[in-house]
Amino acid sequence: MACFSDYHAHVYFDPSETEEAGALCMRMRDELGVAMGRVHARPVGPHPRGSCQMTIPADRIGAAIAWMMENRGHFTIFCHGNSGNDLDDHTRHVMWLGDSEALNLAQFGSNQSKM
Repeated sequence: MACFSDYHAHVYFDPSETEEAGALCMRMRDELGVAMGRVHARPVGPHPRGSCQMTIPADRIGAAIAWMMENRGHFTIFCHGNSGNDLDDHTRHVMWLGDSEALNLAQFGSNQSKM
């Protein structure tokens, strides 16, 4: 069983939604007291669209999931645990709030470039 040091929640958005997505992430930061990363208007790493990464402590993931389910609006949020195995963390230890999307897994050395 994996032990997660914390979790990442990536809010996905299209370029025209950058400001709205940033506002959602700032609200999440302020209301949940979680760390907010940069807002990327273009795909970064394995993420297929613009995204903003939120880092959620392991002991607060339950409350954060409930908050995101209630407040995400039309945005898709990709959540994963951080176990230290990046490939597993982005393929096996995941939750989707909204429709799932294909990730670019090439950077993890996977035989599957998209999942």
